[in-house]
Amino acid sequence: MRGAKSLHDIAREAMLQRGLLPDFSAAVLHETDGIQAAATASEPLVRDLRAMVWFSVDNDDSRDLDQLTAAETRPGDEVRVLVAIADVDAIVKKNTAIDTHAFTNTTSVYTAAGTFPMLPEKLSTDLTSLGEGVERLAVVADMIVAADGTVVTGDIYRALVLNKAKLAYNAVAAWLDKADAQLAKVNTIEGLGESIRLQDRIAQVMRTNRQAHGALQLDTSEARPVYEGETLVDMRPDSRNRAKDLIEDFMIAANGVSARFLEKKGLPSLRRVLKTPERWDRIVQLASGFGYKLPDEADAVALDAFLRARSAADPEHFADLSLSLVKLLGPGEYSLELPGQPVQGHFALAVRDYTHSTAPNRRFPDLITQRLLKAAIAGSPMPYTNAELSALAAHCTVQEDNAKKVERRVQKSAAALLLASRIGQRFDGIVTGASDKGTWVRISAPAAEGKVIKGFEGIDVGDHVRVQLLHTDVEKGFIDFAKVS
Repeated sequence: MRGAKSLHDIAREAMLQRGLLPDFSAAVLHETDGIQAAATASEPLVRDLRAMVWFSVDNDDSRDLDQLTAAETRPGDEVRVLVAIADVDAIVKKNTAIDTHAFTNTTSVYTAAGTFPMLPEKLSTDLTSLGEGVERLAVVADMIVAADGTVVTGDIYRALVLNKAKLAYNAVAAWLDKADAQLAKVNTIEGLGESIRLQDRIAQVMRTNRQAHGALQLDTSEARPVYEGETLVDMRPDSRNRAKDLIEDFMIAANGVSARFLEKKGLPSLRRVLKTPERWDRIVQLASGFGYKLPDEADAVALDAFLRARSAADPEHFADLSLSLVKLLGPGEYSLELPGQPVQGHFALAVRDYTHSTAPNRRFPDLITQRLLKAAIAGSPMPYTNAELSALAAHCTVQEDNAKKVERRVQKSAAALLLASRIGQRFDGIVTGASDKGTWVRISAPAAEGKVIKGFEGIDVGDHVRVQLLHTDVEKGFIDFAKVS
């Protein structure tokens, strides 16, 4: 269509409408041009851990590597687990132009049209990235994990690290799952294979331990765009696997260690919390539809037992159920936690102590936490007052929500583009939202979400429905359905 906006134009416009900056200012670019090398340090507080078998696991195309992991056995059944987090603060100083841009957006924005990074790529994909074969400064969470998956002790310190292998989720998962799968770097890097298997084993034990306390087993399978050259050809679910679980479990543990480290020092922290769900009654009703009875009061252990039962009974549709539950649980938020005050915790993860600290290249709250941790390590004055942290918590919550809305907006435009030639076709879907603002349904091929504008009466989140595609509008991101018998 002549004059039609591209997905990239739609993404930029959506960001501006939500108070996000799609482009770096001249001041940011000037500051970035002046940074010629990665940070180095010779302070006695920095340990030399370059000899350890560190590796990263991320998406195939990721270059903004925020964390490395390493592990080693200990006497008895304990395992030492280390998570090295890129020392972004060593280059991105508070109140600089680069920092101000990061503060404004608070996160990298991942859209079907491409990524709008929080930091200039010269930094996030190179000078502040834990890339393979380069020495980098890091903040390390060092944990001793017991045989039952409990984190017995944890410490935070600064270190110099060296990524021995850049690995990808799907390749590592295939290697772990299949005896005949190949992972080339295992054959060339001494100790890598043993370390991956050790980390996988202890991560599974840690997950089992958290699930026993009510951590929810969810699989929302977020859709990722598939391009052939410059042409968008599909939106496919990006399912979880053992390698993603490994990294997720270690990051949850590292975030817990970070929160407790600050608390032990008597210092404030920026916590990530998820309150008890307000729509628990609908969750109970949803479970009842599967013949499962949940208690009247919110109970994470009981909910996880229901989820595990459904995952075993109907794995094909478990992602749909997971998405429904995520909608009903509500969004997480950032909150200032002061020493000695009650902590809200994270309902879905079943943890009391939780901050965001492991992705400072991609999330501003993690950079804030890193600055707090480094000040605590050095015994320096806090870089933020309590009033500033409280304001930052509110700001980061709002901007994260805005970023998610942009991502969904562009995803809808991408889906509308794929569905434009399929008007009149019928699809099986699941209701993902129902409120005074409207009723939404998600279909799976392609992965897309649209509004039910006819026949929506009486349906609610989690209901399976048959819908007919009525209309699409790529520029507005509209996909309209009618419920049919």
